[in-house]
Amino acid sequence: MTTLEPASRAWSVGALLLAVGDALSARFASVSVRGELSGFTRAASGHCYFTLKDGSGAGAALRCAMFRRAASLLAFAPRDGQQVELRGRLAVYEARGELQMVVEAMSLVGAGSLYEEFLRLKARLEALGLFDAARKRPLPALPRCVALVTSASGAALHDVVTTLARRAPYVALHLVPSLVQGAEAPASLVRALAAAAADPHAEAILLCRGGGSLEDLWAFNDERVVRAIAASPLPVICGVGHESDITLADLAADRRAATPTAAAEQVAPALDELLSALDTRAHLLRRQWQRELDRHGQRLDLLGLRLRRPAQAIGLQRLALERQGERLLAALRAATRQNTEALALRGQRVHRAAEQATAERRARLGALAAQLGALDPRRVLERGYAWVTDADGQPVLRAHGLQQGQALTAVWADGEVGMAVTHPPGAPG
Repeated sequence: MTTLEPASRAWSVGALLLAVGDALSARFASVSVRGELSGFTRAASGHCYFTLKDGSGAGAALRCAMFRRAASLLAFAPRDGQQVELRGRLAVYEARGELQMVVEAMSLVGAGSLYEEFLRLKARLEALGLFDAARKRPLPALPRCVALVTSASGAALHDVVTTLARRAPYVALHLVPSLVQGAEAPASLVRALAAAAADPHAEAILLCRGGGSLEDLWAFNDERVVRAIAASPLPVICGVGHESDITLADLAADRRAATPTAAAEQVAPALDELLSALDTRAHLLRRQWQRELDRHGQRLDLLGLRLRRPAQAIGLQRLALERQGERLLAALRAATRQNTEALALRGQRVHRAAEQATAERRARLGALAAQLGALDPRRVLERGYAWVTDADGQPVLRAHGLQQGQALTAVWADGEVGMAVTHPPGAPG
């Protein structure tokens, strides 16, 4: 008679996973595989965790773990999108029942198709000047309202809201929801950026998303999104991924932040910092005000000391006035003496000039009188000549033209005689 085995035997989960793990270890104790890095992270312990994607574009993916000892031997810094070759063993991660590869060595094969596309697009947009530092716009010093473009259900929204509430509660936050991952995300981000720029109250735009693999963040490498950021009339702060994640949106933005929390910290100064700065300025103003009060107080003290001895001040003023009066009197006397001497000298000069002019005029008059005397007709008459005039007193210069019986007058030096023409020239003898 044959003994029958139980129809079935049930495994416990742990026993089944352990058995599968043993089978994998026996069959794939050492294996090499090529693929593209995705979601690479390095824990604080030094262990590295990532996914290896099929480089041909198929959807296959393998979870990988590289412990600290093996990671310390890496000759390069792993980055999402790189094409690598791994050597290790297959195992089962019992905590989650997942297949994983425990990587013992990693070598770089190529940049990976997606990362190569990232580099090509970066070079082309950089040549167009979309990343130039000269076109970066300054952030507002104290914004009152900021537009946030992110997923309405993502962790980035919570990070930004809590950070602003803690650091800058005076800033109003307007959420403009958008897809941040997937094929529809680029168009959604472009629409959200346009809506944020059209917000009449917003003074800056926060563009945020949590961390992820190169594929997860690919919407922020889309050319449409990059151009929308560059054309935004408002300054844009981009906080996408973790500190090691760099997207083209980061390069086009006016300010890049390592995380959404850092973006919220950059958009507005902390209220505590502002209050501290105000306290410092108030302290400086109080010190300056106190110095001014002290200076004016000292001046008032000096004026008060002068007012306490008015007689002395008046005496000093009187003495100064007397000295000034003496100076003015001495100056007046000196000026009078100088003017008197000058007037005397001028008087002497005028007197000498007048005498000289009088003498010259007398000599000239004497000469003119002598000339006039020499021309006096009486002098001629004294020499025996006579002066004949007609009845009208006009001199008769010629005998020709006299008429018979015409009355004439002859003048000599000692008198005159009337006479008549008895025989005019040309009359018959």
